Amino acid sequence: MSTQSSSHVRRAVATAEPVEAEPVTIDAAALSSTAPGDLRDLRAALADEGYVPAGIRVEAEFAADCSIQTQQEADRLRSLVRAASHLGAGELAVDPGAVADPEKVRPALDALAERAEREGVSLTIEGDAVALDRTDGAGA
Repeated sequence: MSTQSSSHVRRAVATAEPVEAEPVTIDAAALSSTAPGDLRDLRAALADEGYVPAGIRVEAEFAADCSIQTQQEADRLRSLVRAASHLGAGELAVDPGAVADPEKVRPALDALAERAEREGVSLTIEGDAVALDRTDGAGA
């Protein structure tokens, strides 16, 4: 973190007021939709109940050794990055599960990590099945 952004964070926190809200991580399977309007409604409903979305957790499906299915799963995960961003959640935690071909999956997850960074969402890859190639501290 640079000195400039660190001082920006300190300045923002110095003017912040604490709120009574419990951070929650939402399971992706519980999302009925990733449409922005639906996510806005969910964020409001969570706030009404005293919750703040901290992250989204998802079990990925990379068990098939098929480039098309890998791309479809990467697209689904990308929609969850957008969902996390719209909810104001700071993290997408991905459990890649059984991975048929890590060499096919790794580039898809690397691209997902770049997208997450642009959206202001931290991407966490759980487990040892696939490690990201990024060297800037992102990922697992």
